[in-house]
Amino acid sequence: MQLTGFHHLTAVTADAPGNLRFYTGVLGLRLVKKTVNQDDVSAYHLFYADGKASPGTDITFFDWPAPPERRGSRSVIRTGLRVPAGSSIDWWRQRLDGAGVKTGKIQSVEGRRTLHLEDPEGQRLALVEDDTPGAGNPWERSPVPAEHQIRGLGPITLSVPAIGPTERVLTTLMNMRRKEGSSNKSGDGSLHAFQMGAGGAAAELHVVEQPQLSMGRQGAGGVHHVAFRVPTVEEYKAWAERLGEAGMANSGPVNRYYFQSLYFREHGGILFELATDEPGFAVDEPMETLGEKLALPPFLEGRRAEIEAGLRPL
Repeated sequence: MQLTGFHHLTAVTADAPGNLRFYTGVLGLRLVKKTVNQDDVSAYHLFYADGKASPGTDITFFDWPAPPERRGSRSVIRTGLRVPAGSSIDWWRQRLDGAGVKTGKIQSVEGRRTLHLEDPEGQRLALVEDDTPGAGNPWERSPVPAEHQIRGLGPITLSVPAIGPTERVLTTLMNMRRKEGSSNKSGDGSLHAFQMGAGGAAAELHVVEQPQLSMGRQGAGGVHHVAFRVPTVEEYKAWAERLGEAGMANSGPVNRYYFQSLYFREHGGILFELATDEPGFAVDEPMETLGEKLALPPFLEGRRAEIEAGLRPL
């Protein structure tokens, strides 16, 4: 049983219209699903991805009127977004500077050129060079040229006070493997890298050990959870059994309609999700018009009028 990489990452915004402008207008991602939080239908759930809404390319947002995140440990502290290797990082640096986006210096992280940035609410992101041949599904309506478009997620960075408990979950339960020679000091702390599946930036989780930090608090500009890819429903069922046999408290199977989910907290307290690649976002909308209308799963369709009345215009 192998997880094949990241499925999606879900964060929090208190400004859905501004969030939409930034992720589509500045970063050039495609809005592939405009729906609601299935557990809180008063809130949008916005999914941004590549041109084909591929699993592993989604950064998603709950639209909650929350105060800003309090940064700290036991949280996801940076979301990597992969861009083509070569001149793309330099091109992006110029684009972001021109758009007034807060960025850091281009640096090497685990051997990849990386540019740190923040969205308007302080969401910590990184553009990361990805040299995987043939990767990426450009969106023809993006304001970003196809040769520089974001390919998807990875790596994603967690902060924990001690590596041991989290590493046991990652390696013993989730079958990740420590990347050889990955333990090193960074400006944030001691960084440890773990790989899934075939490895590479799309399947690499970074964990920074920061015992000096207090516990973070979720809010606008912060991450809610990170989801990992399970290729098929059959494998998903096996993962549900594995969590149960390991005595890991979890949500049990949850049908999100666009994918099947399992939720649990690793020993550092960060919320993880296992999510299936199947069936995908085109199950209820044509691929050509994804994200153009409010999409609701069948179990919420009967409440459409009520739900639409409670949502703010985008």
